[in-house]
Amino acid sequence: MSKSNLFQNFESLSAKAWKQKIQFELNGKDFNDQLVWNSIEGIDVKPFYHSETYSKAPKTQHNASNWKIGHSIYVNSIEKSNSHALKLLDNGVESLHFIIPKDTISVEALLKNIDTSEVPIYFEPLFLSEKFIKLIQAFSLKNKTIFYILQDPIGKLARTGNWYENLKTDLHTLKKTILLGDNLKSVISVDLGLFQNAGGSMIQQLAYTLSQANEYLNLYDDTSIKSVVFKVSVGSNYFFEIAKLQALRVLWQSLTKEYGLSINCHILTQPSRRNKTIYDYNINMLRTTTECMSAILGSSNTIINMRYDHLYHKDNEFGDRLSRNQLLILKNESYFDAVSNPTDGAYYIETLTQQIAQKSLDLFKEIEKQDGFLKLLKEGIVQGKLKEHAQKEQLLYDEGTEGLLGTHFQQNTLDSMKSDLELYPFVKHQARKTLLEPIIPRRISEEIEQKRLKNE
Repeated sequence: MSKSNLFQNFESLSAKAWKQKIQFELNGKDFNDQLVWNSIEGIDVKPFYHSETYSKAPKTQHNASNWKIGHSIYVNSIEKSNSHALKLLDNGVESLHFIIPKDTISVEALLKNIDTSEVPIYFEPLFLSEKFIKLIQAFSLKNKTIFYILQDPIGKLARTGNWYENLKTDLHTLKKTILLGDNLKSVISVDLGLFQNAGGSMIQQLAYTLSQANEYLNLYDDTSIKSVVFKVSVGSNYFFEIAKLQALRVLWQSLTKEYGLSINCHILTQPSRRNKTIYDYNINMLRTTTECMSAILGSSNTIINMRYDHLYHKDNEFGDRLSRNQLLILKNESYFDAVSNPTDGAYYIETLTQQIAQKSLDLFKEIEKQDGFLKLLKEGIVQGKLKEHAQKEQLLYDEGTEGLLGTHFQQNTLDSMKSDLELYPFVKHQARKTLLEPIIPRRISEEIEQKRLKNE
C-alpha cells in the first residue's frame, strides 16, 4: 500500500465531531469542568487539539538533532581539570563547561590536548576581567575554537544583590570585553535558570529573561553582539518545558528583529534543582531523564545533566558516570538525535508554545513600560513577583494537589540521610550588606527534609 493511500479508509473527523463524541461519553457532565486542566501557568489545557483550531505560527530555524552532551568542571587545579576533561571526552562528553574562579589561569594548560575545533567550550568566569578575555581571544586567534564566555553582570546583581564592582564599572568592562572578544562565539549570557529555581512561572522566566537581555541590547547597541547564551533550567512539566524552550527562540527572534539585528539564540540547558530531593534520591534520575528529554525536544544546543546525588555528595565519578550515561542512552540508543524537528505538527506542543510566548511577550511589554528589568529589580518588584508565584506553587505541594514521589507521598520512613550528607543541601542564610534583595533559589522539599533530618 502506498503512503498516500494509508489512511484512505479512515474518515476524517472535525473538531466539532470530536467534542460532540466526548460530550456524549460524559453523560451530561460539563466538558470544561471535567476535562480542561487549569495549569499554574494560567494556560487551560484541553483534552484534544485539532488542526481546525490551530493557527500556524512562524518557526525558528534550529536543527534539534545537533545537541551536544555537556559536562561542567569547576577549575580548582588546572592540571586536574585538564585531565578530567580529557577523560570525559574519551567517555562520550561532547562539550565542556569550565567554571573559572580567577583570571590567572593558563588557557593553554587547561585546554592541553583538547581539540578546540570540534569541542564547544563554555567559560563561566566568577568575575569580570578584560585580562581573561584577552587570554581567551589570544588563544582563539592562534587556534580554531568554538568558545562561549558566560558573562552576566546583571544576573550577578540579581543572584547576589551586588555588582562585581559597581554598575558603571561592570557595564563598561562588559562592553570592552565584547570588543576584545570579536573572535569568540559569544561573551554575554542570561541565566533563565535563576528565575526557574526561585519558583518563577514559565511566563515570568521568559519575560524576565527577555527583559534582562533587552537591557544588554539597549546598552550595547553600537557594538557587535553575535550571540547570547541563555542558561536554562528545565523542570518536570514535560510538554510545557518543551514549549518553554521553543517559545524562548520565538521571543528572541521577535525581539532582535525589532532592532533589525540577527543575533543567535544559543541555549545551554540543565535540569532544575527545585524539584530534586535528598530522600529517595534515586528518583532524581527519573526526574532528570524526562527533563533532559524536554531539553532535547525543546531545541537546546548543549545539555549538562545533573548527578542524582548532587545535593548532598561532593563530585564523584560514579554520579558523573550515571548522569553522563543518561544522555548517552538518549542520544545513541533512543535516537534523540535522529530527527531535526521532532515536535513539528504536534498541535498540543505548538499551541502551548504560542500561548506561552504570547503571555511572556505581554509581561515583557509591561516590564518595559515600567522602565525595564533593572529598575524593577532595584525596586524589589521582580523578587516580590517570584516569591508570590513560588508560594503559590509551594501551597499546591503542601496541600497535596501536587507531590514529589518519596517526599510528599510514598515516603520510605526507614530512609536515613543524616550520616550521608557531605554537602549542606538547604538555602544558606548569610548576613551581608547588599544593594538590593537577592533572588534566592529554593527547593520545594526543603522544609519537609529538614523536619525528617531533625527526627532521625
